[in-house]
Amino acid sequence: MYAEVLAFRSGTVRALNSNLDDIPRRLLQRLDDLGQELERRGDSLALIALGSVGLELERLDEHSDLDFFAVVEDGAKARYLESIDWLEALAPVAYSFGNSRDGRKVLFADGLFAEYAVFTLDELRASAFPPGRVVWRRDDAPLGLERWGGGPGPPPHASAEDHANEALTNLFVGLHREARGERLAAMRLIQVHAVDRLINFLELRARDGGRRQDPFTIERGIERRFGADPLPLSTMVPGYSANRQAAAAILEWLEARVEVDPSLGAAIRTLLR
Repeated sequence: MYAEVLAFRSGTVRALNSNLDDIPRRLLQRLDDLGQELERRGDSLALIALGSVGLELERLDEHSDLDFFAVVEDGAKARYLESIDWLEALAPVAYSFGNSRDGRKVLFADGLFAEYAVFTLDELRASAFPPGRVVWRRDDAPLGLERWGGGPGPPPHASAEDHANEALTNLFVGLHREARGERLAAMRLIQVHAVDRLINFLELRARDGGRRQDPFTIERGIERRFGADPLPLSTMVPGYSANRQAAAAILEWLEARVEVDPSLGAAIRTLLR
């Protein structure tokens, strides 16, 4: 399977280079090997690859990792979560920990990293996840289960202006927390939440904002997505000790694009002083 996937990738993105593609080849081979191991065990139904090893193979590179779902029979889930022998059958594991009630993160001794979840069919049907790629499926498993998951829910704000106003109030509250000495809380409101709102603003305003790399994570790939109206992130996200500078940069950026309410704008500028 991995050879066919890489051939597809090379035809749509770039010609393969054996050295550069060493990690992508190993990642795809590891998935194929995992599919064979799940088939051998007999209590598994499918292996679904996600992200850059799933349907977004154009992103597969030497910095990628393994994101996947193992779909198992009712009653088998606990065995897959309590033991990683099914992964150790592929290669030695250097480190692992349970990062959720459904899955783990694993570092193989050869440097490949994996994040996965184990679901029954009913759990998969109730989960939210972007469409994936079936690496292996048992003959009696349902067709199309790689697309069972729903996407993220609707955003709380419907228009670009809503996001702009939310960002402005993030600045106002964040600067008050900065003045109170709650610098970390201020940093998150100003340099994280407000910046997220600006990204949403651009997505709604831009003619071509580019497809989100991860529908559940707004910041992924942001540096490549907006060519015509990029965010000056180095000034908007300068760090823990620079909340006022970040707020000033965000306010200036918004004032150049929307009509900022004079009362709110004046209140923010007072806090900046």
